[in-house]
Amino acid sequence: MVVKNRLVGFLLWQSILSSLIFLAFTITIVSWRSATAIFVSFFSFHLSQLLFSVSLSTVLSPQPKFRRILPVLLTAAAVSGSLSAVSFCGFNGRVGFKGFASGLFYASFYVYKRRWVLQFPIIQRPLFFSFKMGIPSAIIRALKLSAAAYLFSVLLLVLHTKRFIFAPPKGSAAAETNPSEPLLATLEECSPASLLKYLAYLDLCMVCENNVDYWRRAAFFEETGETYKRVAAVCLRPLEQLASKLVQGFEGSSDDKIFSISDQLQSPTNPRQNSKCHELVNDFQVYTWSARALASLTSRSRKEDRFGVAQLSGSNAAAISTLIACLLAVETLMGKKISLQPSHQLMGAFSTKSATFSTGRRDVRTGKRRDDPLYSKAYAMADVLRTSIYGIVSAFHHEMLNSAKAGLLEKDWITSSKPPFGTRELLLQKLHLFLDFQAS
Repeated sequence: MVVKNRLVGFLLWQSILSSLIFLAFTITIVSWRSATAIFVSFFSFHLSQLLFSVSLSTVLSPQPKFRRILPVLLTAAAVSGSLSAVSFCGFNGRVGFKGFASGLFYASFYVYKRRWVLQFPIIQRPLFFSFKMGIPSAIIRALKLSAAAYLFSVLLLVLHTKRFIFAPPKGSAAAETNPSEPLLATLEECSPASLLKYLAYLDLCMVCENNVDYWRRAAFFEETGETYKRVAAVCLRPLEQLASKLVQGFEGSSDDKIFSISDQLQSPTNPRQNSKCHELVNDFQVYTWSARALASLTSRSRKEDRFGVAQLSGSNAAAISTLIACLLAVETLMGKKISLQPSHQLMGAFSTKSATFSTGRRDVRTGKRRDDPLYSKAYAMADVLRTSIYGIVSAFHHEMLNSAKAGLLEKDWITSSKPPFGTRELLLQKLHLFLDFQAS
């Protein structure tokens, strides 16, 4: 009785297929969800699929009265697509909008192409001849699909690799007066998750690292120092946020709680905390560009800063302190236990020779979780931070050694304010290791 009703049969088969897709997706990709979250997502996903299926079935009805409410049905299909995407990936505005657009596009395409109409050959042929005659049309359709996919991939490649330059045209009045304003305004005013901000950080990183737009980097070191302070601030902000998020995830800085997140790299038994860990490195690319831009700009300020605005404003000390603090936080996330060594262990030339930085115990289970995507991102982030710090140390190595010899290394290169992670003594000890090129 149930299967004989076409609408009920259609909804039944749609429910079976959608359930299999949902379960496969949940098991393979989002296994960290709790049982309650999976049940709520499964229930909302089925409701959205029911709404979508009923909307399409109503559109396909031969009765003219249903054709009059076609826009309403298409909207219902779009809303159901949005709910399906949110049920899969969680509550996110961007995911919901993409699902809405995908559902609306698919429903419109389905109605426009009349995909519910089945085409049968006029003359029934045996299976072999039907297959033989269908080969040319299948090849033509495959070539069309391949060509469309290739053109679409090329378009995406061009859009994703083309650099967007946040600067007025060279030689214009704006370029002569304040060429850095478009870039800084974008970095300061755009929302954190916007594509424009990502492109702006990429542009800033390339300006700081390369000599293609040397005139733009020279404008950072203008006489008043305000531009340099703004540039340093937009580079420091993401790194400080990363360190503060990790501190919050560690649930305090005491020794007995310092492994609250790093243990998630070793044991996947707590899905809630594991998902929280993954959220911390979602902006990995922004953190990377910020660290590279900050390190390059600080290193180049030694020769290109004619007015000494970087040193006088305290940006150099803030840069090295924030980078080291972030490195310590990320290393703790990777499973290292940071400990401060006694001062009598700092011996040798300039009180840096034979300085040791103990990572304490390292749980042997960490090696078992190195295939975890979180560990891979944390390892890559630590590598970027370590390389950035070495770039600054290499540029100012002579000055830092003189400060260490005079006992002024902490005063000159460690900020007086509380670091985002660790203590000033811990940062100073880590800086000694970088001065001896022993940090790893």
